[in-house]
Amino acid sequence: MPTRTRSMPRLARLAGALALLTGPSLAAPATQLLDQGWQVRLAPDDAHLAKHPRAARWLPAAVPGAVQTDLMAAGLVDDPFVGRNEAAIQWVGLSDWVYRTRFEVDGATLARRHVELVFDGLDTFAEVYLNGHRLFSADNMFRRWSAPAKPRLHAGANTLEVRLYSPVKRLQPWLERQPYALPGEFDSAFGDEPKGRQTANYVRKAAYQYGWDWGPRIVTEGIWQPVHLDSWDGPRVVAFHVAQKQLDARAAQLDVQLEVDADSDASLPAQISVYGPDGQPVAHQVVDVEVVAGHRRLGVPVTIDHPKRWYPAGYGAQDMYTVRVQVGEGSKPIYEGSRQIGLRTVELRRDKDRWGRSFAFVVNGIPIFAKGANLIPFDSFPARVDEARMRQTLESARAANMNMLRVWGGGYYLPDAFYAMADRMGLMVWQDFMFGGAIPPHDAAFVANVRQEAAEQVARLSDHPSIVLWCGNNEVQSSWLSWGDRKALQASLAPAENERIKQGMRDLFGEVLRDVVAQHDPDVPYWPSSPSQGGDGFANGLDDGDYHYWEVWSGEARPATAYLDVTPRFQSEYGLQSFPVLRTIRAFAGTEPLQAESPVLRAHQKFDGGNGNRRLLDYVRRGYGEPKDFPALVYLSQVMQADGIALAAEHLRASRPRSMGSLYWQLNDLWPGVTWSSIDSYGRWKALQFRARRFYAPLLMAALRHEGTTTVSLVSDRTTPIAARWRLRLMDFAGKVRREEAHDVTLAPLASTRVARYTDTQLLDGADPRATFAVFELLAGGKLLSRDLVFFARPRDLPLPQPRIHAQLAPAATGYSLTLATDALARDVWVSFGDLDARLSDNGFDLLPGEPVTLDVASEASAGALRQALQVQDLAHAMGTPP
Repeated sequence: MPTRTRSMPRLARLAGALALLTGPSLAAPATQLLDQGWQVRLAPDDAHLAKHPRAARWLPAAVPGAVQTDLMAAGLVDDPFVGRNEAAIQWVGLSDWVYRTRFEVDGATLARRHVELVFDGLDTFAEVYLNGHRLFSADNMFRRWSAPAKPRLHAGANTLEVRLYSPVKRLQPWLERQPYALPGEFDSAFGDEPKGRQTANYVRKAAYQYGWDWGPRIVTEGIWQPVHLDSWDGPRVVAFHVAQKQLDARAAQLDVQLEVDADSDASLPAQISVYGPDGQPVAHQVVDVEVVAGHRRLGVPVTIDHPKRWYPAGYGAQDMYTVRVQVGEGSKPIYEGSRQIGLRTVELRRDKDRWGRSFAFVVNGIPIFAKGANLIPFDSFPARVDEARMRQTLESARAANMNMLRVWGGGYYLPDAFYAMADRMGLMVWQDFMFGGAIPPHDAAFVANVRQEAAEQVARLSDHPSIVLWCGNNEVQSSWLSWGDRKALQASLAPAENERIKQGMRDLFGEVLRDVVAQHDPDVPYWPSSPSQGGDGFANGLDDGDYHYWEVWSGEARPATAYLDVTPRFQSEYGLQSFPVLRTIRAFAGTEPLQAESPVLRAHQKFDGGNGNRRLLDYVRRGYGEPKDFPALVYLSQVMQADGIALAAEHLRASRPRSMGSLYWQLNDLWPGVTWSSIDSYGRWKALQFRARRFYAPLLMAALRHEGTTTVSLVSDRTTPIAARWRLRLMDFAGKVRREEAHDVTLAPLASTRVARYTDTQLLDGADPRATFAVFELLAGGKLLSRDLVFFARPRDLPLPQPRIHAQLAPAATGYSLTLATDALARDVWVSFGDLDARLSDNGFDLLPGEPVTLDVASEASAGALRQALQVQDLAHAMGTPP
């Protein structure tokens, strides 16, 4: 039963004060949202006025928003995601801009003791003026900025002005005077910064907006988060957090913490109510508290008996509790707040073992093999990303049996709604701090700025059970130790200066950010850099810490089979590129003829200065031969990507517990480009996303052929033993079974079990390796759980038959069913419907003779339209194999 107690004065002093005076004259704090009536124009003294005179006029502006999207809405610039328009928008990020709005303030607001103007996010160098008076300046996109406004306000109309300054234009003159430039990431493709002297690492702004090898250079400016006017009298609760002190099966010990601003000492009652996952009350606490003047963090202990825990997807329910706080008495309390929390323990296990030192996430005592991908920003313009778009991406991850996403450090901290969705879906979040690989400055002002940013962000997000790791940076440490430009700089500097740079990184990532996490989210592990071994020495090793593997695709561009040569403890990055589907390509390329080196495709390929399509074509040719046309190249690129990443992911899962994580690069796209993603910017699944659903399935058959030997492993993510059966069939391309064997097996929980090992000679048993393949299957209760096909040569070296695939579309209870059957082996079958929207339950699969497959199809289109638009591709036809 819920308890209701009133604490003694001593308990109140120990718990801390939660609020101040109350009474008829004391009203709750008020917030006035300032999101209407905004305008923007080019700064009057900007050098681009002559070429862009229309931008000198006041234009309608959206807040939250960005200058670039305002100019697009006004028709002054074209969409940079279409064609080769990216170059034409560069001047916007090199200019200074002015925003303004007018808003009304009533006498009641002015009568409040405190009135504060708050910007939840400014991008990035800005000065804020109220009624002509400068209130403050800003220099960090990731921070909240505020200032007392009452002295500058008056009743009636007030004018608010924000002057924004180009970060490139502001920093480049300063950087030119420095004896050297700290190494950054990608040089500008548009000549606005000298090569090797990038400004991005000197400012706290989303690094990807300066251009990356999967996205455009669009240096945004704007008011990218809400603006509001807050007013209050004396007492104010400014933050609310629930800390988990202890958790076991008997009880959860919580500390309900509030941050309070107080003008004077006072006493006030507060109520804390906790509701279980079913909505029923499970705890209630009433306390009388004493407050002292100033800013205080205050806490009240609360106990939940026999708590239900939050689990990652696949390991249990995502049970959430609701904690509500009311400060003050009567029908108008001075504060009411609510949080949803999940109760769980999380550990980053780092045990020494026979392979080195482990790197494994343990949640509620269960070692979890992390299955997922890296998440990049959703758009070049964060303010236009809505919850529907985030939800679609997260639901796609969950549908593909993922349980972890890594929020990569070159973007921005995502909104609360993202993490709330991850909580509900059971998706663990590896959260990088926003350092994308460039070497950061080490001056005191920069570090203090980052400390404040980190404190705000960790405090904001600390209630989300989905966040299981805070990571200091992406590739800062490993790049300093191994990248050529970093080594060249070190060779050119005096030892003392080298040491200052290194010590700055040690302090920032080893001390400052670690301390912030320890203070604001102590239940969550901290990791200083990815990849690393947890210290400031050697990074990116196979036997300790996490690992980024880029010898496939980048580096030496090794074949995908090289994935089988490395077995790291946790592979947090690896990837292969592919084209998006042809419909997406046409959306940005128009109707002009296309080939890999078409100018518009080069413009949407950011790897190696646009030369990445050559590498992509080379990978396709190596494994699959010459595509017969451009649509075939698009299809084959996705097959290649899916085959390669599946090989790596299955190897990592089969290597459990030596390896305990697979996060491929990358899940999503922020624009329609040629990238490493498995979901394009329209939310359309590539073949890799469909394949991920299979190679990340809870129960996996992994049959991996390497150097003439096939190793068969059965992988289970279940927490209890599973009775199953595995089967081997050796077949020819016409579907004739030449050999079959089956074995009963009990799958050990949370384990990979090796059940067989065959040389090619043993597996083929005299059959022709160019006309035969092996089918390995895992079954339980008569149901096929997982299948892996093994071939004895690359597709380009096999005389694959051109199958005749029969397709039958029929109405179904929820949409349509599509049944496919073939007269011969059909590899990597891909179903599409032209320009019609349709969602398929599966795609990119192998179709065996005599074994039809039925797919669910969801579409608003009619059956007749779908039949007319239906297209079915397979590997043999795309390679142009002669009949």
